[in-house]
Amino acid sequence: MNPILVEVMRGTALESAHRGALAVLDADGTVLAAIGDVQRPIFPRSAVKVLQALPLVASGAADRLGLGDDELALACASHGGEPMHTQAAARMLEKAGLDADALECGVHWPYNEEAARALAAERRQPSALNNNCSGKHAGFLCLACALHSGPDLRRFVRGYVAPDHPVMREVSAALQAATGFDLASAPRGTDGCSIPTFGIPLHHLALAFARVATGHGLHPDHAAAALRLRRAVARFPLMVSGTGRFDSRVMERLGERVFCKVGAEGVYCAALPERGLGVAIKMDDGNNARASEVVMAASIEALVALNDDDAAFMRAFSDATLRNWNRIEVGALHAAAPLRETLARIGTPRVS
Repeated sequence: MNPILVEVMRGTALESAHRGALAVLDADGTVLAAIGDVQRPIFPRSAVKVLQALPLVASGAADRLGLGDDELALACASHGGEPMHTQAAARMLEKAGLDADALECGVHWPYNEEAARALAAERRQPSALNNNCSGKHAGFLCLACALHSGPDLRRFVRGYVAPDHPVMREVSAALQAATGFDLASAPRGTDGCSIPTFGIPLHHLALAFARVATGHGLHPDHAAAALRLRRAVARFPLMVSGTGRFDSRVMERLGERVFCKVGAEGVYCAALPERGLGVAIKMDDGNNARASEVVMAASIEALVALNDDDAAFMRAFSDATLRNWNRIEVGALHAAAPLRETLARIGTPRVS
């Protein structure tokens, strides 16, 4: 059984607990921390979007189409469907000679409440551009431009979400190369946006993100792509998730020191370039905001050199006060002591 990583307090009593696993590796494959079962294959879902975006840059498609850093950041995103997100996705498609009808990610209402209310107020329905994965899928369609030389691009991209489509074969090859895990023997499922998702152990996911952090262990084209994508995200962190959300808030604050990305069902991954480390987290109960964010915040707090103000910023996520609707303090949500103790053993000193 995996250990408790996050505790929920009501007053001074433990009300709930969240179990999970965490791996921290460097790009040479050295394990700095392994809590819980880090060898069990788990579906990383959207946490690996930066790995899936590597071919977009490495293929030359991003340069050929003139994609900006905001658009490259969106290719790594699980965004809120705000206008800045939908407009950037539409621009990517236009540069590829396509439109929203080519997207095969499906349609849902924007995650961002203000954006959803604005659509409803205008009596408009959401489109595939509002899907949180539309940037990633627009990136796939831009990649298709580099893989197809014929006249009928729209016909070529049809069914690009299928495992045997040239686009998905390229994306899956990049994922396998970065993680060093044989996807042919991995558990396979279908992600929420209809592309294949593979069961990969946290050990290999942390290794992949250490490689993203350093470029070490990646093909030179993928290493250059990883650096470019990290820098694009650091320039446009709001594109990766959106207003008020954890990923964007942390990367707005810490810049290139952290690349972090949430995945569904309690998965989080991060690249920490200054330390050359990768972090991978999976909560057993699939909890994101109340669990995996807390573990990721505690990891960043311990593993990244932070001044007192930045440390306090992160502590507000890893040791959060809980308030009711009347703003009365009712409890706390915090990283469990054994987790903090493990991270402290590989931690880094504060900076002035």
